[in-house]
Amino acid sequence: MKLYDGGKAPNPRRVRVFLAEKAIEIETVPVDMGQMGHKSSEVTALNPLQRLPVLVLDDDTVITESVAICRYFEELHPEPPLMGTDARDKAIVEMWNRRMELNFLASVAAAFRHTHPAMKEWEVPQLAEWGEANRPKALSFLDLLDRELADREFIAGDRYTIADITGLIAFDFMKPARIERPAHLTNVMRWYGTVSSRPSALA
Repeated sequence: MKLYDGGKAPNPRRVRVFLAEKAIEIETVPVDMGQMGHKSSEVTALNPLQRLPVLVLDDDTVITESVAICRYFEELHPEPPLMGTDARDKAIVEMWNRRMELNFLASVAAAFRHTHPAMKEWEVPQLAEWGEANRPKALSFLDLLDRELADREFIAGDRYTIADITGLIAFDFMKPARIERPAHLTNVMRWYGTVSSRPSALA
């Protein structure tokens, strides 16, 4: 089994944090995305979308998309549960992870990809107006999240889950996206302090 890893990029990091929480170690193949390694013939043969991470199983099955890869490992190693425990809990975790992806991570990523000079050759066409429009979208969602976190420790409840991983990665990605951290959102900042201090956050 091999994991084609993209370094500091958000989605590869999501999988690394997930694996660290599970204490799972697998062989990794580093791919230099700065040198367009994700567009190489090797990666393209595995994933025609030219995106990372990519998991190749021992039987040569290829799994792409970070949450799908996490789901695979969750099924193999259910403890600690990062994607829910019973039907109700799994649905709540899925709901919040999707919210974090669609309303937060996607907005931060759009701000980065459409305004950062280093992404000019990646994001074609690069639309600065779209990038700028997504900065307030990300902050607006954090306003909502701050209210939600008033009565619970983690995003999907009282236990750390994949929703917190997605949130952590998106929050850290705000810096290169040039979105100022909302210090006035005390519940969000308390949550971030908790999740960013976990050993897995260094993955």
